[in-house]
Amino acid sequence: MIHRTTIERLTHSHDFSVINEQGERRTFYVLVLTAITMVVEIAAGSLYGSMALLADGWHMSTHVAAFMITLFAYRYARKHRYDPRFSFGTGKVSVLGGFASAIALGIVAFMMFFESVHRMFEPQAILFNEAIAVAVLGLVVNLASAWILKDHHHHHGVEHHHDPHHHHDDYDHHDHHDGHDHHDHNLRAAYMHVLADALTSVLAIAALLAGKYLGWNWLDPLMGIVGAAIIIRWARGLLGETGPILLDASAETALREEIRERIESDADNRLSDLHVWKVGPKDYAVVLSVVTHDLRDAEHYKGILAPMKQLSHISVELNRCDHAQQRECAL
Repeated sequence: MIHRTTIERLTHSHDFSVINEQGERRTFYVLVLTAITMVVEIAAGSLYGSMALLADGWHMSTHVAAFMITLFAYRYARKHRYDPRFSFGTGKVSVLGGFASAIALGIVAFMMFFESVHRMFEPQAILFNEAIAVAVLGLVVNLASAWILKDHHHHHGVEHHHDPHHHHDDYDHHDHHDGHDHHDHNLRAAYMHVLADALTSVLAIAALLAGKYLGWNWLDPLMGIVGAAIIIRWARGLLGETGPILLDASAETALREEIRERIESDADNRLSDLHVWKVGPKDYAVVLSVVTHDLRDAEHYKGILAPMKQLSHISVELNRCDHAQQRECAL
């Protein structure tokens, strides 16, 4: 009969959640700032006739929605991180939040583009002094928001929740040393939304100044088109980062080759099957099938991969190659 302590020793957490309370709090502050500025800019843009200012306000409105998605993702991940219905915890919730925010970025960029094109053919009178004043206010808010998020975005502080009773000598290979926030796609998406806001504010100011002092009123809608193109590029980049993770795309070739090299350099091991995919922003799951004459227990093969700290969940299938299959195994 298997002793209960043995079962407990080999049982480990499948929670690969990213709990970032400081990032969540800072995102809330930015949400409030953005919502207030959004209302002011949309009202002023409509009143003063500036497409660049309206574009900035509309862009902020989608960021308000995106920041709400960000906060929801944080709270949902924290609430359900121990829910057994999630096979690998809620580590991908932050990735899903980033994906949704990228879609919001793309939508507002297309809105900006089409409205700007429309304004090029049907220009409107612009009250430059008032519009510039509000645009500068928007830029100040954007820069303050970027500072709030950037201060945490580039520092340690993401808390990865794993079972504290399951130690490395039990082959639970979790990495607690590389917790930079660039792994938090939820926070990265919020930061990119703020940068996009700052960009549209700068373009709006430039267009309004050129229109006031040089008479280049056509520059106002043109800046809306330029801003839309840049934002679409950012949105594509974020979709490219988050989409493959949500679809359980295989890990990069270098990581898979390192796993194969480590296993096959031991004895006469060969891998007949290997699957590696992300289960969280910085955690990978591995399922591998070993074929060998010198069959060892699963812990031996997990130990070979122990230095690869990003491999947080390893499953090993063992296949002995007996003498009757020797020629086939050699192939």
